[in-house]
Amino acid sequence: MESSDHLTHVIQAYIDRMPSLSTTVNKVLEVCNSPKTSANDLNRVISLDPVLTGHVLKLINSAYYSLPNQVSSLARAIIMLGLNTVKNLALSTAVIGALGKKSCFTALSMDAFWAHSICVGVTAKALAAANNVAGSERDEYFVAGMLHDLGKIPLNKCFAAEYAQALQLAALEQGSLLRSEQLLVGIDHGMAGRLIGEKWRLAPSIVDSLAFHHAPEQAPADSRTLVATVALANLYANIYEIGSAGDTFPEAPFLMSILEMMDLKWTDLAPLHAIVRMELDKAQVFLKLTE
Repeated sequence: MESSDHLTHVIQAYIDRMPSLSTTVNKVLEVCNSPKTSANDLNRVISLDPVLTGHVLKLINSAYYSLPNQVSSLARAIIMLGLNTVKNLALSTAVIGALGKKSCFTALSMDAFWAHSICVGVTAKALAAANNVAGSERDEYFVAGMLHDLGKIPLNKCFAAEYAQALQLAALEQGSLLRSEQLLVGIDHGMAGRLIGEKWRLAPSIVDSLAFHHAPEQAPADSRTLVATVALANLYANIYEIGSAGDTFPEAPFLMSILEMMDLKWTDLAPLHAIVRMELDKAQVFLKLTE
């Protein structure tokens, strides 16, 4: 087994070679993080990027929002979607554009990975709504859920043989993939996810979700609710086998600890089934925006 420092260096070098988020996306994130930003400010930034403009208009006219009339104005789309949603849209499309290619997937199935990721995003947003999180903040739960497993991408790419063995071991033991990664790869997807989040200077809550969704009790207090919500959504997707990112055997003690942290029972999630099924198809638009 190579040293942990060497393995971290290999992953860090891979992440360093990954393309940076575009100038426009970085500007969108910067503008949206200012409390004084208006829809006009965001319109001025996005209108300079015809690709991102197209993504915003495609999303607002998709089944995901089910609006009765076509929206053709970027300014109107930003007002209707809200600054936070547009920010998260820009981030989602940029990340999927950078890491959504078949060449990024060696040991994992790309289609199953993104199906799982979309399910976690949709479920996290539904849990946030059930927990009375403000509507303007729910898209952050969706994005945190959709991106939570990004750290698996460099691991399965850089250490394909070892990662395939980790997947097999987790299946054989019907246990945690995270533990198998630590044993056979020497670095887990939480650590790799944190490195990606830091490279792209993602919001701290998103970075915490990437790093701590298998240990939400270790997340900073400010983001612990979001991280625990993503952790529960991840367990939901795994238990109901909606897509797969290789972690197919959730461990009962971990599930119980998350439910206790969120003051829920497993049966409390039953009303989510219909919502998740309905939203899953609509949310596929996020994967098609970059086609």
